[in-house]
Amino acid sequence: MNGWLVVAAVNGFLAVLAGAFGAHSLTGKVDPQMMGAFSTAALYHLFHALAIGIAALSMRGRAAKIAAGLFLFGIVLFCGSLYLLVLTGVRGLGIITPFGGVGFLAGWAVLAYAGWKRA
Repeated sequence: MNGWLVVAAVNGFLAVLAGAFGAHSLTGKVDPQMMGAFSTAALYHLFHALAIGIAALSMRGRAAKIAAGLFLFGIVLFCGSLYLLVLTGVRGLGIITPFGGVGFLAGWAVLAYAGWKRA
């Protein structure tokens, strides 16, 4: 079993669920700026679920596993903080978001390294 592929699939499911929740349950209930933040979180969540899947399918070394972990870290901090910000209105959560973005960037850099190393 490839555990990271399971993590990718679960996160893909959750991203689609979040997007549907936002579109059907939040529209008209939160202001457009917050709706945009929620949509961004769902989109980044889905893209990075796919990125975990790419890393999982290329798992031939430690770097791909690290990349998958960084993508998951980014999903939790970036997407999670935006989801919570919109749902709770607690503005202080916004301070966490950039750390997740750094996790995404680091994940892409490490995945590129993993690909380069295999070439």
